[in-house]
Order: sequence, then structure tokens, then C-alpha cells
Amino acid sequence: MEPQNLTGVSEFFLMGLSDDPELQPLLFGLFLSMYLVTVLGNLLIILAVGSDPYLHTPMYFFLSNLSLADIGFTSTTIPKMLVNIQTHSKSITYAGCLTQVSFFFLFGCLDSLLLAVMAYDRFVAICHPLHYLVIMNPCLCGFLVFVSFFSSLLDSQIHCLMVSQLTFCTNVEIHHFFCDAPQLLHLTCSDTSIDTILIYFIGAIFGGIPLSGILCSYTRIVSSILRVPSTGGKYKAFSTCGSHLSVVCLFYGTALGVYLSSSVSLSPRKSAVASVMYTVVTPMLNPFIYSLRNKDIKRALWRIISR
Repeated sequence: MEPQNLTGVSEFFLMGLSDDPELQPLLFGLFLSMYLVTVLGNLLIILAVGSDPYLHTPMYFFLSNLSLADIGFTSTTIPKMLVNIQTHSKSITYAGCLTQVSFFFLFGCLDSLLLAVMAYDRFVAICHPLHYLVIMNPCLCGFLVFVSFFSSLLDSQIHCLMVSQLTFCTNVEIHHFFCDAPQLLHLTCSDTSIDTILIYFIGAIFGGIPLSGILCSYTRIVSSILRVPSTGGKYKAFSTCGSHLSVVCLFYGTALGVYLSSSVSLSPRKSAVASVMYTVVTPMLNPFIYSLRNKDIKRALWRIISR
């Protein structure tokens, strides 16, 4: 096959989760419902934090930004998938594919960094409670969110630039429901060894460093909680970070599980199905985890609903 320069590639074909026509209405209804629940749930979290002065604290400030990132993360992939199912089309333009790659890594990396920032916030709150308001001042909180967004933007642009330099063969079928950089590497005719190394290197930096920060923070948190003499004090201290720890385990557990399984799996379709866990299910469950385990959020949400 003659390789094509990227300027000559006008579109790709997203093969989706299934080729069975009978399953398409079921998939459309399922993912539309999950998408609406995700957007509504995270919007309610943002609205609750913004409308309740009691929630104007660093922890809830970071939580509202995480909810905003979750909405963007899901909106990058699901709407295009729903449109393709509804129109019985599998195509996505080259520009649309690059846009998906860019925003997918932007919001995915932002999720990871915000979870690390929230872990640091919990570390300061539990290990240095008397200095919490001094350390976690508004300037530092804004700076941490800005650095997280700027780092995520850098990560996304590196991936976008890398994909834009690839040369593809005549086969432009992506066995996934969105444009993912590793999937695009499988379609190229050129040598991808350097690009593969670059993806793992970037993943180690923008994924490994936040994860290391989270593990370090929780190591210090657990050590501090164990020194609390009373059982009630230990429970109260741990309950303040229980929701965040649940979200961290859900996000990193599913993401690492997908990428580790995809590296040894021979079926791209199975990898695509597994990707639903961290691209759709995790952002959908985050609002429930925080609202069900947090009395302040539940009180603010009930106040909004009662209006």
C-alpha cells in the first residue's frame, strides 16, 4: 500500500464498540443516559459549590474544577459516538480526530493533576490543620489549578503534534470509539518506535508524577491518622479524605487496568470496551461518590432542589 501524507488523509473511521446493527439502538440509549447523568451530576456539584458560601473552601474549589474537567473529558468522546450511531456513520474528519486527541489528553491529564492537588490539600488539612488556611490560601489554590491546566495543555499539544507528524497507509479504520494516540500509531506506515517511547515517557511524567504525589500524600496522611489516640478521631480524620481516595482508586485503577491489558491483549475491540470504564463510568460515578459520602454536598444539593 502506498503511504499517504497526512495532508491527503481527509477522514478516519471509528469502528466503535460493536458492528452488530441490532446493538446500536441499545448502545445509543445506554451512552446517552450515561452522558446526561455525567453532565447533570457534575453540573450539580459545580452549582452546589458555587451557591453555598459554606463550601467556598479549597477542597470544594478543587472539586468543582474536577467536575468541570470530568464534563470536558466525557464530552470529548461520547457526543461524536452518539452522532455516528444515530447517523449510521463511522467517519470522523482528520481535524476532528486531532481535536479529540488534543482534548482527550487535556482533560485526562487535568483529572490526574487535580486529583494530586486534592491529595495535597487533604495532606495539609490532616497533617497541618492549624496552618491549613495559611498554606492553602486563595493565591496558592488558583496557582495550583493554573499549573495543572497549563501542564495538561502542554501534554495535549505534545500528543497532538506527535500525531500530526504521522504518515498513514490506506487503512484508516480505528478500532475504538474515539481517536486515541496509541490506536493511531497502529495505522501508520512509518517507524513508530520513537513515538511509542515518547508516549510512555510522557505518560510516566504526566501520569506517574501525580500518582507518586498522591501516594506520598496518603502515606503521610495514614501515618498521621495512626498517631491519633481515639478511634473516633481516626474515623473523623479518614472520613474527610474517603471520597477522594475512592475516586483516585477508581480513576487510576481503571485507567492502568485498560492500558496494561491493552498491551498484552490481541483484541482492539476488547480494549475499546474496557476504555469505557475510565472515560465514561468514572466521570459519571464521581458526583455520586462525593455527594453520597459528604453531608455538606448533600445539604447544598438539597437546598438547590428545594428551591
